[in-house]
Amino acid sequence: MIIGLLLSFLVGMALGLFFFGGLWLTIRKATTSPNPGLLFLGSIMLRMAVVISGFYVVLGDDWQRLCVALLGFIIARMLLTHFIPSPQENSHEP
Repeated sequence: MIIGLLLSFLVGMALGLFFFGGLWLTIRKATTSPNPGLLFLGSIMLRMAVVISGFYVVLGDDWQRLCVALLGFIIARMLLTHFIPSPQENSHEP
């Protein structure tokens, strides 16, 4: 039981890193893209498909694993927002 919950947490963190890391990359690439709308649309479709599929696989037949995976997803978001500099911090560089 504990191993399954730990694995669910790690999968949730990986999904969070994929989702929010992909969002970060999309925003960085959008400034130089000739068609940023298409880039954003393709990015959200891919990221949502992967994350929803991942949560569906983690869920299995136990709702508790889904809750732990969601917790990992949220913690991954907090970690990424803490360690990735904001655009305001980047604008002060020479």
